[in-house]
Order: sequence, then C-alpha cells, then structure tokens
Amino acid sequence: MSTTAELLKGAAELFPDEVVTSAHVRHLDLPFGAGRFALITLDNGFDHTKPTTFGPQSLANLDTAIDQVEAEAAAGDIVGVGITGKPFIFAVGADLKGVELLKEHKDALAIGKGGHEVFKRLSGLAVPTFAYYNGAAMGGGVEVGLHCKYRTVSKALPAFSLPEVFLGLVPGWGGCTILPNLIGADKAVQVIIENSLNQNKQLKGQQVFDLGIADAIFEGADFLEQSLIWTASVLKGDVEVERPVIDRGEGWDQAVAKGRFIADSKVHGAAPAAYRALDIIAAAKNGDLQQGYDAEDKALADLIMGGELRAGIYAFNLVQKRGKRPAGAPDKNLARPVTKVGVVGAGLMASQLALLFLRRLEVPVVLTDIDQERVDKGVGYVHAEIEKLLGKGRINQDKANRLKALVTGVLDKAEGFADADFIIEAVFEEIGVKQQVFAEVEAVAPAHAIFATNTSSLSVSEMASKLKNPERVVGFHFFNPVAILPLLEIVRGEKTDDASLATAFAVAKKLKKTAVLVKDAPAFVVNRILTRFMGEIQNVIDEGTSVEVAEKAVEPLGLPMSPLVLLELVGPAIGLHVSETLNRAFPDRFTVSPNLAAVVKAGKRGFYVYDSGKPELDPEVAALLKQGDVVLTEEQVRDRVLDAVAQEIGLMLDEGVVAEAQDIDLCLITGAGWPFHLGGITPYLDSEGVSERVNGKKFLAPGVASVPA
Repeated sequence: MSTTAELLKGAAELFPDEVVTSAHVRHLDLPFGAGRFALITLDNGFDHTKPTTFGPQSLANLDTAIDQVEAEAAAGDIVGVGITGKPFIFAVGADLKGVELLKEHKDALAIGKGGHEVFKRLSGLAVPTFAYYNGAAMGGGVEVGLHCKYRTVSKALPAFSLPEVFLGLVPGWGGCTILPNLIGADKAVQVIIENSLNQNKQLKGQQVFDLGIADAIFEGADFLEQSLIWTASVLKGDVEVERPVIDRGEGWDQAVAKGRFIADSKVHGAAPAAYRALDIIAAAKNGDLQQGYDAEDKALADLIMGGELRAGIYAFNLVQKRGKRPAGAPDKNLARPVTKVGVVGAGLMASQLALLFLRRLEVPVVLTDIDQERVDKGVGYVHAEIEKLLGKGRINQDKANRLKALVTGVLDKAEGFADADFIIEAVFEEIGVKQQVFAEVEAVAPAHAIFATNTSSLSVSEMASKLKNPERVVGFHFFNPVAILPLLEIVRGEKTDDASLATAFAVAKKLKKTAVLVKDAPAFVVNRILTRFMGEIQNVIDEGTSVEVAEKAVEPLGLPMSPLVLLELVGPAIGLHVSETLNRAFPDRFTVSPNLAAVVKAGKRGFYVYDSGKPELDPEVAALLKQGDVVLTEEQVRDRVLDAVAQEIGLMLDEGVVAEAQDIDLCLITGAGWPFHLGGITPYLDSEGVSERVNGKKFLAPGVASVPA
C-alpha cells in the first residue's frame, strides 16, 4: 500500500458519514485520429442535484483511478487524461461534515496532505491532463482542475469559487499556490480573498474563462463533446495554448497589499484565514510549488483546529439546512394557494415588496395608497425595475411585458382586494394606522385571505386585536434591501392559526427567503438585538466616550459596517422609533439616546459626512452632541456591548422568542449580514467567555461551532 493510500485509509476512519464520490475511468478515441484517451468522471449517485465532495474515501477512489491511468500512460496506451463531473456538477470541495469532527491537529494535517498527494499525481502523469469544468466547481473541485495542464469551462456553469476564506479556511489543496502562478497574484487575490469576503461571490463560466483560469469555453449543451474536440486539437498541435507572463515583481507585492487592505476592511484582523491565505500567496511569488503546498498543509491544519472554521461551518449549515427547514413551521399541507397579492402602500418599501412578489410568484399584484400620485409612483417603480432586468438580459421582452401587465394600482381597496389571497401592509409604523388599514382590508377581502404586516417592531397581536378574524393576521417582516437580504421573520400572533402560518411559510419559500418563526415580542429578533447593541454604543457616547473609540471598539467582531454607519443605512428616525418602542417594553435595558433624538430633530441623515471619501464626524452633528465625563477604553466599550447582547439573547431564549440559539444566529447572518466567521453571534460570545460571565452558561453545546471535546 502506498504512503498516500495509508494516509487516506487512516483519515477515512474519522469520516464515518462521508458521502463517497466514485472516480470512473472510461476510454474513448479522440477525433482527428488524436489517439486513445482516458476520462475520469467524478460521481456520487444518480441525484444530479446532490453535490460531489471529497472526503478521504473519495480521494482514495480518485487515487485508485489515477493508478490505472498512470500505468496506461507509462505503457503508452493513452495520449492524455481528462477529469470531469456528473451532469451539472463538477465537484464542490472537501467534505465539511467530516472536517468539523476532527479533534487532533495531526488528523487535520493528514487531510491537507492527502488531498495534495492525490491531486499532485495529475500534474505528474507522463501525458497531458485536462480538466473539464462542466458544472458547479468550488474549493477542492476547483483545485483538482488546477493541477491539470489544461482546463475548459462550460458557459452554463452557474457557480465557481474558492470559498474557503469565507468559511475560515484557506484553499489548501493547491489553490493559494497554483492560482497566482497561473493567472497572476492580482486576479488570484480577487478570487481567493475579495470574492470570498464579499459574501462568497460566485463566478460564472464566462468569468472563469476571462480570468484565464480556463483555456477554452464552450456551450453547455455539447460541452464535453466540444471539449474533447479541442483536446484533440491541442494534442495534435493544431491549437497552442498561450498564457500571459506573470508579474513576479512589484505587481505581485501590490496585489498582496491590496488583499490585506480588503481583509482589514472586512474582518479588521479578527479572522485569521484571509491573512494566512495572503501569506501563502506572497510566498508563492518564487514559483516553488512544493513549498506552497507545505504551507497550505500547515495553514489548513491550524485553521481546522481553530474556532473560526467551526463557526463558519456552523453558519454554513444554518443557512443551508436549518434555513430550508424552519423550526416550528406548521404542516405545509395546511397552506392555501395564493393567486393574487395585495399591497397596502406604494412607497419604496411597499414597491420593493410588490416587485418581489411579482417576480417570484408571477401572479397579479395590486398596490393601493391614499392618492393616485403615490399609486402611480409605486407602479412606475416596479415597471422601471422590470425594464432594468430586461436591459441586463435577466428576462426577455415577453416576460417583461407579462410582468408589467400583472402589476396594477388602485385607490379603492374593494376594487383591488376583493379576490386577493394574500394582502401585506407596508404603511407608517404606528399601531393605530395599521389597525385602521387592516379594518378596511377585512371589510372588502375574501374570508380566506391572509393579512400580513411588515412591521419591524410593533405587536402583531395588538394589530389584529380589533378584527373579526384575528387568526388570519401574521407578521411578515422583511429586511431592507428586500431583494438582497434573505431573512424573513414570520411572526405568529396570539390568535394566528396554523393555516395562515403555513401559507406564510409557503409564500416565503416561493419568495426564496430564509424564514424563521418568531414569537410576537417587541422588535422580534434582529431589531431587538441590534437595538440593544447600538443602544450601548450610543450610551457610552452620551456618557463621554468619543465616537471614534466607541466605533473602533467593536471592529474586532468584523461586522459588515460600523454601528453608526448601519444607523445611517437604517435611518436615524427609524432607529429612534425602534429604540422608543423597546424602551416602552423594557425600560430597564433599552434607553432612548438624547443625542440620537437631537440628530433626528435636526434632520440629519447620519453622524458622518463623506467629503474626503471616508466617513468623518459631521461638524454639525458634533455640535449637537452633549456628553458626560465618563470616558471608556475600547476594551471597556467592547465588554459592555457584548455583555448587553449576551444578556438580551439569554432573555430572548428564556422568553421563547425563537426555538433555539441557532435561530438567533441564522437571523443575524441572513438579516443583518453578521459574519460567517463568527457563526452569527452566540459562538463568539461562547468562545470569548461572555456567555458564561453574563448568563452562567454557554449558548451552544460542546462541539457545536467549536472543537469537539
């Protein structure tokens, strides 16, 4: 047994639930008399929607396939070797289910070495090797192709990435070393660092080709056939692949520096993966591949045994699994069909909702408002957005015309809602206004219609309390911008029935949103936590700490934006309104900042101006601030803020606002862009000792988002 085989056999014992990928070898005669060719196909079953991954046994299967083609190449029986995937999927990388179970550094090191040892054999064969990226390729799936001499890519390829940094790892099977030596450090930093830290941005087939990762691109319908024709031309010498000369001087160093700037702006030094990847890219400048592989092995093992990866995998599983099977959702068979949607309001939020329902459900959508001008503006917004989609080639002219015809606006609710199945309001955030709206809607809507409210903080139960049928009112809280943020907090009022709730979840699924069931409690989940978080920031500023120190204090969390920039995005008036709502509910914990109230009264859109190109405290805001003489350090501010958040989450779980801490994290990740490397917030609070300091216990069980005991 070879050293590689022994390594993989030992590692396989640590992955008891591995979904094994096979590596089938078949032979074919290439066109133009180019010769006999061996094609390895990666496959893990007949379900073509199921990702193909690499665990130890899967790597061993590929190793065995390479044994076969290596012998054939040495004997002169084949002229080349290709590798591809099953329909629509090439391969999506390492089997993370097993990685998160590893307890020993040596075992983590074995995984890195095992992948390298197998993949390196492709580049070491006596004949040219080709990778045919026929479908989704991520992580190790990309890297196995990088070890081949040539690559083609399908125009239909939907997703291609090295997402490891996003999860708290580095591309550890050749990605950090080979990619910059193939396409240059600047482009490699874009793929490995920038795209990963930009919410795991995926590349399409054309982008893969344009970056120079693939040498040729073909249509999806006959991709493999065209790739084999091209392969024959390469082997016969009729096609010569030319690659650009790589800048190994100042340009390489500038690319790495750019990567560090991007990492600093995204994670502020709080997450090590990006920096470890950049160190390897920097060292790869000398072209020594083996040195790079060794560095990848060590980085991979160190990070696997660190908290960032465990939190990243935890976050990934929340989004991919828990987010698709919401805890506490009622029987989906109770859901009623929705063939027409009504939207009360025609402002920006209501118009965004109308567009989303229109695009995802493709049913008639009707908007109402208090005057024709507002109605026309709302419908006009939807039409303009459809035109933008048409201009970008996202839809064709026929679909654009059909969607435009489906959206209308009326003043008379009786005319618009008499046959609507699902009616959502997005009007002014005041309980009396919303109660009046629902009373008007109930008078004209059919008996089966569901009434949804997009309230961000008000009581759904109180909103429904004056209706004849309060059981059909449900909270349906979106996050702005509606088209981008995935979260949808679905709120069950005191009298909401199962059919209404089931319909809400069914609609959420069609809208492609991550739905989380939430108890009818003030501000629900995201706004309650963010308001407590930002409230403490405002408190320390009011007491005397400078704005700069208060903002910098939470940079180590690596949040997508600072608290006061977030406040600017939300809108100071909305932030003030939510804090006032929560202050009424929980006056002992939620304060109303007099300085924030002064900023709102002055009509300021935020605390900062951007005249210099970066945020600077607005002199007019600075003049408004009235501060005490209590000045805290960054560490003191951070401790105070985190203690407040830990306390609030503990209380929310005690109140049953959500089923488990996992739902808190899912909400923050999908509704507030909370970093994957934190796993939301509770893994971070646990790892930093905040949970036990404040609540006397951790939020998560040992081994959940942490190294198993």
